[in-house]
Amino acid sequence: MRIWPISSIHKHPSRKTTAVRNRGWLFAVPVALAAVGIVSVCVGASGVSIGQSLHALLQGDTQSVAYRVLMYIRLPRLLGAVLAGAALAASGTLIQAVLHNPLAGPNVIGVNAGAGFFALLGILCFPGVQAAVPTLAFIGALFTCLLIYGIAQRTGASRLTLVLAGIAISGILGAGIDTITTLDADVLLQYQSFRIGGFSGLSFSMLQPAVWYIGLGLIAALCCGADMNVLMLGEQTAASLGLHVRRIRFLLLTTAAVLAGSAVSFAGLLGFVGLIVPHICRQIWGEDHRILLPASMGVGALFVLLCDLLSRVLFIPYEIPVGILMSLIGGPFFLWLLFRYRRGRAHD
Repeated sequence: MRIWPISSIHKHPSRKTTAVRNRGWLFAVPVALAAVGIVSVCVGASGVSIGQSLHALLQGDTQSVAYRVLMYIRLPRLLGAVLAGAALAASGTLIQAVLHNPLAGPNVIGVNAGAGFFALLGILCFPGVQAAVPTLAFIGALFTCLLIYGIAQRTGASRLTLVLAGIAISGILGAGIDTITTLDADVLLQYQSFRIGGFSGLSFSMLQPAVWYIGLGLIAALCCGADMNVLMLGEQTAASLGLHVRRIRFLLLTTAAVLAGSAVSFAGLLGFVGLIVPHICRQIWGEDHRILLPASMGVGALFVLLCDLLSRVLFIPYEIPVGILMSLIGGPFFLWLLFRYRRGRAHD
């Protein structure tokens, strides 16, 4: 398996100059995110305008339709989309750095499979308990990541070993999911919406546990930017520079699992965010993770929020799950990446 050129921005001065010049675009990301956020709370199938919502807030009219739509539907969706997008994009960036593979994502190391299987167990064992599914989804993502890393440690924690362990565990968990859904049709109906992913029916109470984990995970990821740059130089070079490769790899993978598991716990199995966003940001801002990580967080939040907005307004009064729209966008993009890396001999 070949990887992207190590420290390529240092080998290609023109790319380094372009990356430095494009750092100015970092300021455009929060502006665009704020603009899309305002539009997101202004439009929807209910027909309630932002003026009506603000009037209800200022008047303290908690019983009005406008207030309820804003506080119980639109604002939770807005916050959920921003948190999920930032967490999944950061998780994908961390995993790609650890594996030195630009085509990797949370699903590669089994995060999605672990979260999905444990969420299914929550539906099966705790029917009617709303908090069981997101809690067990988070636990499943973290447990699976630690299990895979433990296996890799026993057999030699190389990048290839981590990928192969992730594929093996994902296959086993996928078989477990198929077995349960085949034997219990009622569970399948409840699991379907979680598998597709979306923000319909999201509330602040469902977001509260994930906010803390995502916040701490994002801070931890930002603190590891310099170490990730050293890790990208290769294992032997990083070790010679004093970096404890296994320790930092474990920390990065655990942080990636916490971020992805927290997002999956309330948003479901959203795909392609951890793949698409880091790749786009890498092309614009270069491979310096001190810049790449915050850029990926902002663009990831913007991407998911925009997809959620489109999923709500494209077919008003009907709504399609945002996971379907993201798959329609991410699938062709992934195929384009495969052909691009094949032509550029950057990935075999």
